[in-house]
Amino acid sequence: MSSFDLSRRLVAEGLGTAMLVGTVVGSGIMAASLTQDTALALLGNTLATGAMLVVLITILGPISGAHFNPAVSLIFALSRSLPQRDLVGYVAAQIAGGIIGTITAHLMFDHTVLEWSTKVRTGGGQWLAEWVATFGLVATVLAGIRFEQKSVPWLVGLYITAAYWFTASTSFANPAVALARSLTDTFSGIRPLDLPGFIAAELIGAVCALFLMTWLLQPSNAPKGKPVV
Repeated sequence: MSSFDLSRRLVAEGLGTAMLVGTVVGSGIMAASLTQDTALALLGNTLATGAMLVVLITILGPISGAHFNPAVSLIFALSRSLPQRDLVGYVAAQIAGGIIGTITAHLMFDHTVLEWSTKVRTGGGQWLAEWVATFGLVATVLAGIRFEQKSVPWLVGLYITAAYWFTASTSFANPAVALARSLTDTFSGIRPLDLPGFIAAELIGAVCALFLMTWLLQPSNAPKGKPVV
């Protein structure tokens, strides 16, 4: 349990999510302005995002747990590692931070402050990809905390870097980030119309990972039902 009070934890969550989304959107704009090669632009977007995650989890993790993601906060609340009364505050801070991150990226690159995305991301393959991406992210977080806690920043950063490329959706894996990306009509955007499918798949993937990892990470001689985090 963090020794920091709720107000500091919420600011850390908002700041971290803002910096994460600012990196995703900003690096996407930069990449698209430097090359017409979509694969190269995605590579630039990927490396910046993975690197920023390592930094943010390292510096803000001791304060708030560095969730930056409503799906991650949900599984910590379900496993009682996050007080359930704090869940709404965490999610609100993450959503607000994500929107601020999009606005900041737009202002840096002289774009309209906010703009609805027109980038289509829908269909069974995309929803399955988001389920897989979020399932893998949560599994990585839970197993990392259990076996190699100091390595969690690198594990998450490397996982997201890989998931950008092996998932059809480029691994949003985060409802707050998905919402923030619906407000940018740039390389990293997603149509608001496509948000419900993404968010549902992300939340279901997170809960499925929690159920599996609770069983998988429980030693044979441990009391049944003991939380994994």
